[in-house]
Amino acid sequence: MTPFIAEIIGTMFLITLGGGVVANVVLNQTKGSNSGWIVITTGWALAVYAGVVIAGPYSGAHLNPAVTIGLAVAGKFPWESVPIYLLGEFLGAMLGAFIVWLVYSNHFEKTEDESLKRAVFCTDPAIRSPLNNLVSEIVGTFFLVFAIFFFTDVSFQQNETETIIGMGSIGAIPVTFIVWAIGLSLGGTTGYAINPERDLGPRIMHAILPIKGSSDWGYAWIPVVGPIIGGVIAAVLYGIVL
Repeated sequence: MTPFIAEIIGTMFLITLGGGVVANVVLNQTKGSNSGWIVITTGWALAVYAGVVIAGPYSGAHLNPAVTIGLAVAGKFPWESVPIYLLGEFLGAMLGAFIVWLVYSNHFEKTEDESLKRAVFCTDPAIRSPLNNLVSEIVGTFFLVFAIFFFTDVSFQQNETETIIGMGSIGAIPVTFIVWAIGLSLGGTTGYAINPERDLGPRIMHAILPIKGSSDWGYAWIPVVGPIIGGVIAAVLYGIVL
């Protein structure tokens, strides 16, 4: 398992399970139809957990260009590895979106509202205001990336030797709760993309797949640019305070 493959698989799990919970809630005639925001935010948080558990040991489980770029800006990740990570995240996101469409294809056919079908793939704002929407994505991603900088392994000191105790799958829990908290607290404005590839890759799939309706490319730059800005601000501030 190379870091590139790990990022593909981890992001695929993230988008399949995250997009899948949206499909289950918003599409017609599903078992979870109209089950609400708490189901969506919980599903996305657990989707992050699944992706991190799988990719963590092999790539560090970035699964998000804002995390990759933020870590590089902070000097915690080599810039020469950034392109291959971004490509892996992009491919994994597109693959995950395709799987969601495949699983829920009958329910897409039963759903007439084009905005609901698009919501399975990508975000859109509750109130369309480009500046406010951009700020929402910057703030949400800042909280995500800044918190990630403070995740540490458990360790103990014995004589002059420090031993790191790996937390295994339990180590994915902190980022799960951070994503869940962001969704519940800050996600009501834009649907909290907080991840360029979570939005861009599936939005491209929405345009490619036989789904009626606009992919809303006029809005698409906000969930790409906003998270990257938020990640960079988090990295710069982290460098200042520590």
